[in-house]
Amino acid sequence: MKKSVLTRYRVMAYVTGVLLVLLTLGVIAKYLFKMDGADSFTSVVGIAHGWLYVIYLVFAFDLGSKAKWPVKKQLWVLLAGTIPTAAFFVERKVTRELEARVSEDSAVVAKA
Repeated sequence: MKKSVLTRYRVMAYVTGVLLVLLTLGVIAKYLFKMDGADSFTSVVGIAHGWLYVIYLVFAFDLGSKAKWPVKKQLWVLLAGTIPTAAFFVERKVTRELEARVSEDSAVVAKA
């Protein structure tokens, strides 16, 4: 597995996670505090999160298929972009798990 597959996933996990946290804060501001401007903020951030989540799904699925994950693990990683802050924790766990595999693969390619 190439390092670029993991890097793409990591970038989209952070982007999706940040947008979801911003969206959550916007919804809280809109409905709990009834702040002016929160309506347009949540609309813009919600649309951005929705489209970028689709890209996250593609990259996470690509990573899971190349890492040969079981379906249950794949689903957890795919759903992490829908739970505020979960993407950060799942990304860190996945990165720790796969960095060793990526470095082994690159060492094998370098020797060949």
